[in-house]
Amino acid sequence: MSKIVRNAANRILSKSVEYHGFVYLAGVVAETLDGDIEAQTGEVLAQIDALLESHGTDKTRLLQAQIWLKNIADRGAMNEVWSAWLPTGMAPARACVQADLADSRMLVEIMITACK
Repeated sequence: MSKIVRNAANRILSKSVEYHGFVYLAGVVAETLDGDIEAQTGEVLAQIDALLESHGTDKTRLLQAQIWLKNIADRGAMNEVWSAWLPTGMAPARACVQADLADSRMLVEIMITACK
């Protein structure tokens, strides 16, 4: 039976789960919630880099991204940061929608699936 690796697990969720060479990240939000959409997106992407690295993979191996924005009008500004972070030709399948997030100060949440 294949091993499932759960990292930073609590009663509600794991920050990441690895199974059969796939890495699933929980929704990642900024820890500093007083920043604008660009600052929060940059912080989220830095956290994603660190989580992927902890599983021996990186943003060149992204398969899927789900992005939730507090305000869909921020999509263009978020995309500027996202596009600068993403390696050329490595865009994952992606959805981006407006949503009520858990804290009104949260402007963006990103969930990633990658492979090793």
